[in-house]
Amino acid sequence: MMDILNHNKTISDIIFQLRKEKNLTYAELEELTGVGKPVLQKLEKGSTKRPEFKTVKAITSALPEAYQELIECYITIENRTEVLYEVLQDVLSSEKPSLASKVALRLLENPSNETEDSLQRLYYFTQEVSESSLRLELYNVIVKYSRKHGVMNYIAKGLLQKYLIERLDLKRLEQTFQNGLEIIHYIDFLSDEEKVTYFFRMGLHAHNTKKYRECIEFCGKGMVLEKNESELKARAHLSMINSYSALKNYDKVEELLDVFEKYEYDFVYEATNITRAITKARKGEYDIAIPQLEYHLEECSQQNRLHIVDELLEIYLKIDNLDACSKLLERENEIMKTCPDDPNIYRAKGKYYRHKGHYQLTIGAIDEGVKSFASSLQYLDKINAFEEKDTCMREFFYCLTKNSIILNKELMDIIYIMAYNVNE
Repeated sequence: MMDILNHNKTISDIIFQLRKEKNLTYAELEELTGVGKPVLQKLEKGSTKRPEFKTVKAITSALPEAYQELIECYITIENRTEVLYEVLQDVLSSEKPSLASKVALRLLENPSNETEDSLQRLYYFTQEVSESSLRLELYNVIVKYSRKHGVMNYIAKGLLQKYLIERLDLKRLEQTFQNGLEIIHYIDFLSDEEKVTYFFRMGLHAHNTKKYRECIEFCGKGMVLEKNESELKARAHLSMINSYSALKNYDKVEELLDVFEKYEYDFVYEATNITRAITKARKGEYDIAIPQLEYHLEECSQQNRLHIVDELLEIYLKIDNLDACSKLLERENEIMKTCPDDPNIYRAKGKYYRHKGHYQLTIGAIDEGVKSFASSLQYLDKINAFEEKDTCMREFFYCLTKNSIILNKELMDIIYIMAYNVNE
């Protein structure tokens, strides 16, 4: 209702309304705002058609409840680009995304500037905004306005920047990947540097959502364009290796590892050695893989420890070495310490607790085993890893059947709540 009325309201109307609602004299309003009584009188009477922004800002500082209403009115009468950017900066400081969108749109619609020049300036301005939700709001304005006016390069640039922000939402990995695919239609309007960023980030994203063939395709396109070494390129290379491993193409894994190990980044040497050991495990060469993985577990950095433990637990369970499982699980606090929050870690934690639950049910620790499987489902739910949740449930029922376990209703409820209605 208020938004509709705002179309007819003026700054004069708002000041008059505020003064009456708060029962303020001009002198009292002057004391509150620091704006002189004559200026306030002219504003309220409508004599001043376009006040300076510093005057409006002073009033909103004293009467913050009128901020949005006053700014919305002010931008309809202000045409000066520099002043509108000052308004936008102030709105961003107040963290009001919807209002920031209105000011940004007013800047783009300003008839005193060319469309592409306006888009360019707003785009570069937006890149300097620190708060990601506010940046996203402004990129949405840029994309929408660019679509309306057929400015293809800023559709492409805006969509790319939107994607780079949205892909960080771990609960929407699948949706944001699908959104990212739209950029392909505008790829020719991106610079080579932007294309490289897009291909590598989409490749990493594809790997995190288990789209291994897409990961290889996207990263491969990035490799063709990127002639220089970069950490992003090295990580994309490693994602390709892991994707080929998931597809059981171990010859390609070995081929790419020979190239990958030449990158000069701190994580490369360790990742190469661990991946070679994991490849041996995947090929069933346990006599070689186990001692290598056990060695790397003691020597590796904290960030890789959980992945090695997952591989070892999987092997130990396959070969029925429950003593080795027990010794490894005793180190849980050490293993879980300082694990960062990212899709791969959540997936790895899901796998860890699935293996732990398998071991516990096997040795008859039923309550503990059920809780471990529930923890596995909870971590997988953080990234909407539905396929892994199904795998977890299948293994859970396999363990129950194999060990002739009949659960009471309370324990079954724990699992079903985690599987189908996880409460964060």
